[in-house]
Amino acid sequence: MIQIKNREGKVVLEGLDSDFSYVDLEGVDLQGAELSKLNLRGAYLEGAELCGVFCDGVNFSDADLSGSDLRGAEFHDNTNLTGADLSGSDLRGADLSCANLSTADLRGVDFRGATIFSCNLSFANLIGVNLIGSNLTGSNLTGANLYKSDLRCANLTGANLTGANLFEVDLRGADLTGVTGANLTGAKCNEEI
Repeated sequence: MIQIKNREGKVVLEGLDSDFSYVDLEGVDLQGAELSKLNLRGAYLEGAELCGVFCDGVNFSDADLSGSDLRGAEFHDNTNLTGADLSGSDLRGADLSCANLSTADLRGVDFRGATIFSCNLSFANLIGVNLIGSNLTGSNLTGANLYKSDLRCANLTGANLTGANLFEVDLRGADLTGVTGANLTGAKCNEEI
């Protein structure tokens, strides 16, 4: 029997094993919970309270986390968010280091102050995303759509931007040292690569 408790100690998720794939968990309160080795593939977590959650080995692939509060959440390198819908979520101050967010829907997400280094964001939808001051060092943004996103003062050192849509992206003050494959046509920036 597996029990997941929120920071108040209340059991909010219970099952015979770690498979919660395609379960409806809309609006669930998992604030401060420690999630380890869970399968939440395709789970419906719209509007979930996941502030300060710690994830290790969690499979969120194709899950709906849209509109969720993920401030300060920690998603470690074996966390899979491939194809997940996080549109409109709040990820301020979150740690997504080495997480896999390829093909994820991240439209309108607030990533201010987030740590996203060595993250796989290939082919992710990042339209209108707030990445002001975020650390994207070494991240893979191949084919990502960053149209009208704000990356002012972001650290993109060593990031791969091959085929990424940077049209109307604000890169003023961003550290572009060692960036590869960037086509800055139509981007707002104060230096060339």
